[in-house]
Amino acid sequence: MTEPATAPPTSAKPDLSNPFSTVPIEITISVGKARPLIRDLLKLGKDAVLPLDRRVDDAVELYIGERLIARGQLEEMEGDQAGQLAVRLTEVANLQDGLG
Repeated sequence: MTEPATAPPTSAKPDLSNPFSTVPIEITISVGKARPLIRDLLKLGKDAVLPLDRRVDDAVELYIGERLIARGQLEEMEGDQAGQLAVRLTEVANLQDGLG
């Protein structure tokens, strides 16, 4: 897996002349992986706990498809959105060269 390059914060506005700049995309947030044996997986039921390979305070990873685009920390929103999960970005890949 390639490491995302850390990019400085930018105030550049997106290029709205590109018709694709307003198309929504889906970003997957990965909190970890579990690798149980099949026999253990078959025994799982309600209230079972499936351990992951990460700790609660470890960074999560953000992907578009298979491409790692950023890392961050999970946070809980406040105010009207209290209880909603969010991600505070700590590392961001340089996406200026495209997603390919």
